[in-house]
Amino acid sequence: MEVPAVDRTAWHQTLDAKQWRVLIAAFLGWIFNGYETYALFLVMSPVLRQLLEPEQLANLSSYAGMLVAATLLGWATGGVLGGIVADYIGRKRTMIITILIYASFVGLTSMAQSWTQLLALRFLTGLGLGGEWVTGATLIAESWSPKARAKGAGMMQSAFGWGSFLAAGVWYFLEPAAGPAAWRWLFVLGATPALFVPYIQWKVQESERWLEKHRQRGDLRHRRRSGVPLTAQETILTAFTVKALFSDPALRRLVLLCLVMSLASTVGYWAVSTWIPAYTEAAAGAAGVESPARWGAVAGLLYNAGAIWGYLAAGFLADWIGRRPLLVCFFAGSLVTTPVVYLWSHSPAAIVVAAAVNGVFTLGQFAWMAIYPPELFPTALRATAVSIIFNTTRFLSFLGPLFAGLLITRLGGYGTTALLFSLTYLFAICAVPFLPETKGKPLPE
Repeated sequence: MEVPAVDRTAWHQTLDAKQWRVLIAAFLGWIFNGYETYALFLVMSPVLRQLLEPEQLANLSSYAGMLVAATLLGWATGGVLGGIVADYIGRKRTMIITILIYASFVGLTSMAQSWTQLLALRFLTGLGLGGEWVTGATLIAESWSPKARAKGAGMMQSAFGWGSFLAAGVWYFLEPAAGPAAWRWLFVLGATPALFVPYIQWKVQESERWLEKHRQRGDLRHRRRSGVPLTAQETILTAFTVKALFSDPALRRLVLLCLVMSLASTVGYWAVSTWIPAYTEAAAGAAGVESPARWGAVAGLLYNAGAIWGYLAAGFLADWIGRRPLLVCFFAGSLVTTPVVYLWSHSPAAIVVAAAVNGVFTLGQFAWMAIYPPELFPTALRATAVSIIFNTTRFLSFLGPLFAGLLITRLGGYGTTALLFSLTYLFAICAVPFLPETKGKPLPE
């Protein structure tokens, strides 16, 4: 009996310069998403204190929640539109457009003169933020080898955490140097991604899988206009991507199950974990320690450090234990570590340590959306499906920061509010057994 040969090629040996350039482009686009997102949390207090009227400052948490909600609403809208557009005009071209959108509006945010201007600019910035991610995720999935694509997706996702570190580092030096205008300069620097667009245009190649499907779609539309009848499968390829996705029962089921998990991830982060710096600062102030704001900043940094470990580990773990076990680990870890942060850690030092562990799970888990959904859907619908999964839940989760801000005020603290929202992870765990395992399988054509 002949024993099948074992492929011992290392994952990185399956990649060439062209594929690494895809990762570089996706990484650069996403690192400034992380920068811009975390920049908002860093400057939330000074921005609101400058732009709100004195009588509005009593409800600071509510206004902060509205800013986050506006970003999420723009993110959801731009994300879904970006995915659909990427299936029609290409991943590379859409990446360039979305980077220019968010870089432009981040820069304009630095010139906001009123609360309403700031709110509108947060929404417009979100349009670009949401649309950029899916282009990088699909480019990596479609161009990297099966041995490497999960790891590449995890590396790309880690850029969000590195971007948060970048924002925190810039703010650390900028805040004492620039005074009251420091937050404006932080957003000016957020326009930097526009400088990387020429690199993407000249050095990154479009997905060959998408180019082939694009040619097929064009040929089929020409045949249809010529009166040549199409098969059912060919008709689906020429249909509007969202319609084609939801008209197929099997694909519709996959989308809905992934949406359950996506909702848990987004609610868990935006309504729970984004409050960690503020919660730590409040706990440090109550404990009477010096520089409570520094404790909040340290908690935020260590939370993002934990997230980076989670992102990077996700790709390797997905190839080791499988996609479904990875999902369960992330959701169960989030469910356990959230009350550890908000209910069972009673000193600033303990909260900071717990926040780092919580970051591995609650923020690091977002890597699953770059790794798993692209492996479930065919090329012609991939960007649409992945963008719907990653972004649509923000139409609901944008309510999370609003309600969380109100509940924190009404319930008199963070603990009970965090515990209530973290229960969404239970629903995600229940969805996992109904999804297929894709480890070691080729991408659907």
